[in-house]
Amino acid sequence: MTTLIDTAPEVPAPRGGLARSVADSLVVTRRNLIRMTRIPEMVIFGLIQPVMFVILFSYVFGGSLNIGGTTDAAAYREFLMAGIFAQTVTFATAGAGAGIADDMSKGLVDRFRSLPMARGAVLTGRTLADLVQTTLTVVVLAVVGLLVGWRIHEGVPKALGAFALLLLLGYAFSWIGALIGLSVRTPEAATSGGLIWLFPVTFVSNAFVNPEQMASWIRPIAEWNPFSATVQACRELFGNPGVVQSDAWPMQHPVWASLLWSLLIIAVFRTLAVRKYRSATA
Repeated sequence: MTTLIDTAPEVPAPRGGLARSVADSLVVTRRNLIRMTRIPEMVIFGLIQPVMFVILFSYVFGGSLNIGGTTDAAAYREFLMAGIFAQTVTFATAGAGAGIADDMSKGLVDRFRSLPMARGAVLTGRTLADLVQTTLTVVVLAVVGLLVGWRIHEGVPKALGAFALLLLLGYAFSWIGALIGLSVRTPEAATSGGLIWLFPVTFVSNAFVNPEQMASWIRPIAEWNPFSATVQACRELFGNPGVVQSDAWPMQHPVWASLLWSLLIIAVFRTLAVRKYRSATA
């Protein structure tokens, strides 16, 4: 006599909120990375721009500015690289905004919304994919810097700490780009909106000139600029010239200031971007 036993298929245990969000974010990250490999010119152009900045600034301004009491071109190249690194990671903001705006205009975000996935995963996945691309750009930029005379003087561990602060700043700014991408109607508008405010942020800073040479009213703005804190921290950790002597707290404690500024930007703009995403697709 045969006994029939009904066996129901195993149903995977539901994942918790955090586990689900992480898994969904990684899926979207993979999707965006695959998309980048299928559009190689997007990656190539992203690499060419910072390389051009290094070469042009190094050989156009090198020897014309006083850095640490000298106008030596080699000193300026070492001074310059921290600023170029920081500028490069923050300019990724435009790419993040344009990518999200493009997905919005094509209806992909609405398709994602119809799936059983964490709401913030679409934005987190996009920003993580941009972080991977930014990391590749920084590696190429470091090689170019070494070729033009930039050197690390404080050892590899401190240099890795500097690169970590740079990537954290780039990731933080990508959330600003995500909010911009959700707030405009076209990728072109997101690109323009993602760049126009970055120019005063990067140039009213210690990236390319010493704030001591600025007007008295603009110097405090430069010294409390989150961008300046990361540049100052990198110069200290790389052992490069141009560390600003100032009474401003971010300039005296640049590593902590850079870390706190980046985490604050992530907390604020991730919250705003996810809220905007929910209202935009509701």
